[in-house]
Amino acid sequence: MPTPPPAAAATAASNVHADEVFYPCSDGKPMADNMWQADAIMHATGDLRAALPTALVAADILMYPEEGNNRNFIAPDVLVGLGLGTRNRSSYFVWVEGKPPDWVLEVASPSTQKKDRDRKRCRYAAMGVPEYWMFDPKGDAYPRGTPRLQGLKLADGEYLPLPSRLAAGGPMIRSEVLGLDVRVDGELLRFRDAATGRDVPHWSDGQAAAERADAQAKQEAAQRKAAEAKAEREAARAERQAARARQEAARAIREASARSAAEARVAQLEAALRRSRVRHPP
Repeated sequence: MPTPPPAAAATAASNVHADEVFYPCSDGKPMADNMWQADAIMHATGDLRAALPTALVAADILMYPEEGNNRNFIAPDVLVGLGLGTRNRSSYFVWVEGKPPDWVLEVASPSTQKKDRDRKRCRYAAMGVPEYWMFDPKGDAYPRGTPRLQGLKLADGEYLPLPSRLAAGGPMIRSEVLGLDVRVDGELLRFRDAATGRDVPHWSDGQAAAERADAQAKQEAAQRKAAEAKAEREAARAERQAARARQEAARAIREASARSAAEARVAQLEAALRRSRVRHPP
């Protein structure tokens, strides 16, 4: 997601702390280098929010580990803070939240993979992030033979690999801090509740279902509207037919009345003629 250039100290795009130190909300860099990376970040964020409804799950926000130093920041692709609530933040201040994130994910691209595996790994370890995860969505960023998904656990200031096990769908790694099993699902990550063994539905599955339901509702509304219009046309046609029938009946009544009047007139004339013949025989 493109972001504007870094804000100047006094701009509205910055966070202001009580000590008058300004903490910019953006580093001016895009969220992703390509669509694979962007999709993986967005889906992981949406899926984790569904799996952890009371946790802070954020994508591509600046994290400041040191109060008073606005030059020391890092922007995780996805972070999770357990027990921190779901309210929106412009940035993550470690001293305000009271701890670093519990879980961080970096989604690799060819241009970012080396920094993810080296410098960021060291920085997250120094901050005390309990678990650091790395994922290569397209499979072309990491060196040959490197697993596309890696989960690391902080132990004595160093990150050690979390164990991987084979499961239905492929290798799976358990996040101890989140209580979720994680595996590669095509170009995305799939999360599973470790307690129930149930997969967390993909964020896009729910979105697609909502779009299908919306499309179906629109189609049904259009069908109802068409049926109502057809009923109105048929009712109007029936009314026109009824009006024509009434007109025909009225005309028939008029014609019958005229015939009766003519017949009565003829009868009167015939009667008058008969009387005239009786008075005046030939």
